[in-house]
Amino acid sequence: MENMIEFKNVGFIYEKHEGEDTVAVENVSFSVAEGEFIGIIGHNGSGKSTLSKLINAILFPTTGDVMVAGINTKDHDRVWDIRQTAGMVFQNPDNQLVATMVEEEVAFGPENLGIPPEEIRRRVDEALSTVEMGEYINKKPHQLSGGQKQRIAIAGILAMKPKCIILDEPTAMLDPSGRKEVMDTIKRLNKEEKITILHITHYMDEVVDADRILVMDGGKIAMEGTPREILSQVEKLKDLRLDVPQITELAFNLKSLNIPLGSHILTVDEMVKELCQ
Repeated sequence: MENMIEFKNVGFIYEKHEGEDTVAVENVSFSVAEGEFIGIIGHNGSGKSTLSKLINAILFPTTGDVMVAGINTKDHDRVWDIRQTAGMVFQNPDNQLVATMVEEEVAFGPENLGIPPEEIRRRVDEALSTVEMGEYINKKPHQLSGGQKQRIAIAGILAMKPKCIILDEPTAMLDPSGRKEVMDTIKRLNKEEKITILHITHYMDEVVDADRILVMDGGKIAMEGTPREILSQVEKLKDLRLDVPQITELAFNLKSLNIPLGSHILTVDEMVKELCQ
């Protein structure tokens, strides 16, 4: 399996004209295999959003190299190849939507790529179907809920046929039902469409189903492992100023009361099974 994304000793500094420069990312190395679902978590200012912008060639590393599908992001002639390969979904869907109709919104990207009209038509229908928004094709984006707008933003990326989607806190401005809509869509894209997913979030429960989790702190990777390996380390996560999923914290508290539970409980079903035993 080839690496979709590779960070090699990457550092990034925000330079200030007055005052001290800010080190946002420091000597970070990791790789993401094709088809993986990676969760990237960390408190505000940990460097996770800078990481996303480095992948999409919005920012370029101060030191080291970022490779996307074998292309170095420093190759400025291939920036659009990188952005077509790795699509980006941001926090606020209102900042991404540019058209007056849903159909036009999803067609916007392929039109800019010079895709023939009949192929655009097919891609728009397919992308809206994938995010389960086909019935909204003739709606105006401002008439939609936050979760629906974010799914339209994802459809717009899908219509450009990316191999990878980077989601930078896509549920931060949504209510619980909107969050669920978007998370269901992300998981389906990964499992059914085999799209590589990098999901950047501060909601721990959104990365329970990831293949791996990277925990950022102070611009560095503080922890890396499977959800079970990472989320079972409740005290360490709290030291990093992160909340843990409620069920994980409940298991941790019950074990501290000497109630015999298996380790690494992540879901309600696993908790019920353990308690019934």
